[in-house]
Amino acid sequence: MSQLAHTVTANMGLPATVVPFKRPEQSPEFCLSAAADKCLTHYFKQLHGTSPAPELHTIIMSEVERPLIQHVLHYARGNQLRAAEILGLNRNTLRKKIRELGIDVKACAQRQ
Repeated sequence: MSQLAHTVTANMGLPATVVPFKRPEQSPEFCLSAAADKCLTHYFKQLHGTSPAPELHTIIMSEVERPLIQHVLHYARGNQLRAAEILGLNRNTLRKKIRELGIDVKACAQRQ
């Protein structure tokens, strides 16, 4: 870990092995908010004056939440307690989201 990363994590009260999430400033094509903006712009253009889907917020959040949880479960090798800690969620909340989103924990743990 670089000295800068160590200083940042220490100032945030995080252990030295924790690297805080930050947007890639040099690569806007990999920026999550830019990708979301592009997808939403496309979605609203395709409506051509019709109404958006009901519960749009829930739909969009599940589209982001599902791959996030899958990646964290893969990183945690399927350990749901560790994944919940990484995500900052209660273990039972994570389990509920896994059920609601139809995530296969074993598949996440085993994927390459």
